[in-house]
Amino acid sequence: MITELNERSREIFRFIVDSYLSSGLPVGSRTISRHLPLNLSPASIRNTMADLEEAGLLFAPHTSAGRLPTEQGLRLYIDGLMQVGGLSPAERERIESFCGDSDKPISDVLEQTGALLSGLSCCASLVIAPKAGGSVKQIQFVRLQPRKVLVIMVMQGGLVENRIMNTEEDIPESALISASNYLNAKLAGRTIAETESLLAGEIRDNTTRLDTLTQKLVQRGLALPSSNTHSSHIIVRGQSHLLQDVKALEELERARTLLNYLEEQQNMLSLLSSINNAEGVQIFIGAENRIFDQSGWSMIISPYKNGAEQIVGAIGVIGPMRLNYDRIIPMVDYTSRIVGRILGDLVDEG
Repeated sequence: MITELNERSREIFRFIVDSYLSSGLPVGSRTISRHLPLNLSPASIRNTMADLEEAGLLFAPHTSAGRLPTEQGLRLYIDGLMQVGGLSPAERERIESFCGDSDKPISDVLEQTGALLSGLSCCASLVIAPKAGGSVKQIQFVRLQPRKVLVIMVMQGGLVENRIMNTEEDIPESALISASNYLNAKLAGRTIAETESLLAGEIRDNTTRLDTLTQKLVQRGLALPSSNTHSSHIIVRGQSHLLQDVKALEELERARTLLNYLEEQQNMLSLLSSINNAEGVQIFIGAENRIFDQSGWSMIISPYKNGAEQIVGAIGVIGPMRLNYDRIIPMVDYTSRIVGRILGDLVDEG
């Protein structure tokens, strides 16, 4: 549709959107005539604005006010007129230093990533963490207290699962060490289910070389239910940013609705499936976003992949439609690439 606009309409439309993204205020014809070298009268500019409004790209919040871009107008601007900037070397270095520490568990990296993105963008950040399932890198049995054992599982992606096991008798330290050593020798990148199957076969064939107590410990440790209630989980940071530009009671209510929605993890898990075949940064403007089912908000989100090039999570920001798109888009894109690289390194090391 952008090709259907003449040069005058395009310049006026671009100026209105740029002004809206900068100030959030409606733009009138006199303001445009003072700032654009078009040699047009305010009346001529008003006629062009009326044409843009009729095309569904602008609207007037009040009868005597200037114009603001519609959601359709913002989409047209982002897809056809906006020039996406690049990150400065300092911003790249900051993202890499915050997110690029592969010595930390991936869960810690993702927590830091969410906090960093929220701070840099002045928006709420959203991180969909990888599934906790999959191959196991290491397992350890630790005595907590009499008849209570902590089972620590480190997954290949770096996520850590802790499971508590109650026992009928106090387990000696030697049995805990034997169980840990046995499983770490058998795991070799296998999933829990695959390891259980292997163990069952060795028990059946009497080849485990474990005493009865240690054998039971291993079986029970593998069979414990996961501590995660969802296959993936959501990290949301900087929710307070969503309330900063609220000026009216109606806007406050919309912000509260969104905050409540973000707290419901299951609501957001459908997000990953909606971008499962996506490449690169995805931008949802207002009511385009079926996830929130309400206008007034935008989301910029990018999936990230593991070492096998499979999409396992996503990173993004959520804020009012008046976002600094040209700055946030490359920020989200670069951050998702860094996290994907870390996941790939963890798998390679495993």
